[in-house]
Amino acid sequence: MPSPSEPGHVGRAGRPAAASAPRRQPAIAEGFVAAVLEVVDSIPPGHVMTYGDVAATLGSRGARVVGQVMARYGSDAPWWRVIRAGGHPPIDHEDRALVHYRDEGTPIVLTDAGYRVASAARWRP
Repeated sequence: MPSPSEPGHVGRAGRPAAASAPRRQPAIAEGFVAAVLEVVDSIPPGHVMTYGDVAATLGSRGARVVGQVMARYGSDAPWWRVIRAGGHPPIDHEDRALVHYRDEGTPIVLTDAGYRVASAARWRP
């Protein structure tokens, strides 16, 4: 049986599987990008919001889209103030974020796996 990457592979529905073309990222409306960055800019030093909190503030359930906005456009925003739901900083930015948390006095909790931001730091506008 051919693997999914080989010609002749048949998908679950019995149809030939689509060629693995690179997936394009969907466009994000400029207004949504601006709104996300405005919310992030409004988070006070020493406080954080989750990606879901930012989305909910905008009347959306799109936490992942907020993450995409931050990844694409958030480098000039206080990106470290937007965390994952479990209290952890953005993936692959833990060390850089920790410097900001310490500078701003953001409460953190040390764990066996590193650290997370304390729930007392959560901010809701």
